[in-house]
Amino acid sequence: MPDFTGLDYAAITWLLVGWIGYTAFADFSRFRARSLSAAMDRYRRRWMVEMMRREMRMVDTSLVATLQQGIGFFATTAILVVGGLVAAMGAAEPGVAALSDLPFAVRTSKIAWEIKVLLLLAIFIYCFFKFAWAFRLSNYFAILIGAAPVATGETPDEAAHVERAVRLGGIAAHHANGGLRAYYFGLAALGWFLHPALFALATTWVVLVLYRREFHSRALRALNARS
Repeated sequence: MPDFTGLDYAAITWLLVGWIGYTAFADFSRFRARSLSAAMDRYRRRWMVEMMRREMRMVDTSLVATLQQGIGFFATTAILVVGGLVAAMGAAEPGVAALSDLPFAVRTSKIAWEIKVLLLLAIFIYCFFKFAWAFRLSNYFAILIGAAPVATGETPDEAAHVERAVRLGGIAAHHANGGLRAYYFGLAALGWFLHPALFALATTWVVLVLYRREFHSRALRALNARS
C-alpha cells in the first residue's frame, strides 16, 4: 500500500465533496437561476429568436465557429496533458527524487507518485470527453441554425425550432462548463504532489473561485444590468 496518511485520504475526499457538491449546487439546485450560466441561457434564447428573423445567417455561423474554436482548443490541450501524464507514469523515480529535494514537499514513494498521476489522468480524460462531446454538440447546433426557417410568425414549427436550438446549445454549454471545472480541479490536484494540506487548500480555493465567478462576478452584474 502507498504511504498515504489520513490527511491524504481527507484531501481526496474533500476534492470529491467539493467537485460533486459544487456541481450539484451550481447546475441542479434552485440557485442556478441566479448564475452566470442561467443568464447566458436567456441571451442564447434571445440570440435564437433574432437569428430566426434574419435571412442571412453568416453572423450566426461565425459566432458558432468561434465557440467551436474555444472548445476545440481545450479538448486538444486536455489530450496533450493526458499524453504528458502517461509519460510521467514512466518517470516515477526521477519525479520522486526531484520532489525529495524540495524542503516543503512531503516524502513520497513510487507507487504513491503513480497513484497521484493516475488521479490527474482520470480528471483530464474526463475533461477531454466533456469537451469532445461539447464540440460535437456545437456542430449539431450549427446545423440547427442552418436548418432554421425565416420567421414569419405564422407556423408553430418556428417556436419549436427556437426551443430545440436553445436546448441543444445549452447542453453543449453545460458540457463545456463541466470540462472547464475539471481543468480547475485538475490544477488543484497538482498540489497533492507537494503536500495533502496544499491539495485540500487548493480545492477550497477552486470552489470559492468558481462560486464567485458563477454567482457574484462583474460579468454577471453586467448581464443583469437594466438600462
